[in-house]
Amino acid sequence: MIRNFPLITNGVALGLALACGMLPSSAYAANDKARISGLADVAFGPVSTATDTPISQDVCAYSSSATNGYSVTATGSGGGGAFTLSSGAAQLPYDVLWADSAGQPNGTALSAGTTTSGFISTAGQQGCSNPTASATLTVVIRAASLGTALAGSYTGSLQITIAPQ
Repeated sequence: MIRNFPLITNGVALGLALACGMLPSSAYAANDKARISGLADVAFGPVSTATDTPISQDVCAYSSSATNGYSVTATGSGGGGAFTLSSGAAQLPYDVLWADSAGQPNGTALSAGTTTSGFISTAGQQGCSNPTASATLTVVIRAASLGTALAGSYTGSLQITIAPQ
C-alpha cells in the first residue's frame, strides 16, 4: 500500500512515503528456509534540507540455513528498480541500508536490484518471538536531494527479499 504524507519544509510542500511490501503471514509455509516479517510503511515527518533524514525500523529476518546466513535484495519502484520516490516526472532518490542486528543506526548500503550477502540471523524461529527483531532496515533521504526537490507529493515502494545462504 502506498500512502501520501504531505509535509511543509522551508516553504516547499513535500509528501514523502515509502511502502515496504511483504506477503501476509498466512502465505508462508511452516518450513520456509528464509523469511522477513515486521516491515511497515515508512512515513517521513518534518524534513530538513540541512541534514540527511533517516528512518529506521527493526524487522525479523530469519534463516534456517546451516550458518543462519542470508542475503538481501532490495528493489525500488523507480526506473530499473532504482530507489526513487516520484511526484509526476520529478524524482527524489533515497538510500537503503541493512544491518543484521536490531537497533542499528547504520548498516550496509544496498544497491538497487543487487543481492548483498554475508548477513547472519539471530532469529531462533520464523516468528521472531525471542528476539522480537533481528535486523534493521534504514531508508535515508539525503539533504542534497531535498535541497533540489520540486514541490509535490512523492511516493514510491520498496521490495525487500531475503534468501538463505
